[in-house]
Amino acid sequence: MQIGKVNVRKRLFLLAILGALTSGCSNPSFIGRPDLQLVEGGELPAPTREDLTVPARPYVIGPSDQLVIDVYGLPELSRTLTVDLSGQVALPLAGQIKASGLTASELSDVIADRLRQGYVRDPRVTVGVAVAANQVVTVDGAVSQPGAYPVLGRMSLMRTIARASGTTEFARENHVVVFRRSGGREYATLYDLRAIRLGMYPDPEIYTNDVIVVGESRARRVFKDVLASSALITAPVVALIR
Repeated sequence: MQIGKVNVRKRLFLLAILGALTSGCSNPSFIGRPDLQLVEGGELPAPTREDLTVPARPYVIGPSDQLVIDVYGLPELSRTLTVDLSGQVALPLAGQIKASGLTASELSDVIADRLRQGYVRDPRVTVGVAVAANQVVTVDGAVSQPGAYPVLGRMSLMRTIARASGTTEFARENHVVVFRRSGGREYATLYDLRAIRLGMYPDPEIYTNDVIVVGESRARRVFKDVLASSALITAPVVALIR
């Protein structure tokens, strides 16, 4: 009974917040998110064809990626290669080539240019990425399945955490840190998943090699341990703390 009352109060509190955010607006939107349009009645407009197409982010080759190189009309030069740890690949007549940091299209042009220098007439080269071992994002902390996940197209913070099967019951969802290296420097910033879910600010984009750490509430974990080890805690107290 007590828990039910708490849930009702939470719903009323949330409705009050939403009402405050949109009050006095003829064209309702969230404070801090003028780009987010609220729709009355819950009937959202259908997405257009352009909305359903996510722009692809150019894939940048890195160490340990497996590449399929095809030289048209020259099967003896076509092969599958793995980029070594220094970012290099080796091809007959082309020699050692720095593949790391290039897109597949850029590497195709570099290989074709090298083959011309090696007396191959008008080489037509196609490079494909068979195994993308380099493009990952790391999710750690209070998530159900911490680990490194491949970056597939454009990824956002919410989608990346969903790939890790979501947050745990002990997660501090207002304390999610994203670490990123850019221009030779290390950066970190703090996000609040709850605010993102409410639409108070956009779901930020996540990039290759980002590290996401979801904070953990020690108080919640300790409290659960106390509940598990003590039969003296009563239901009304549980409802009050929750």
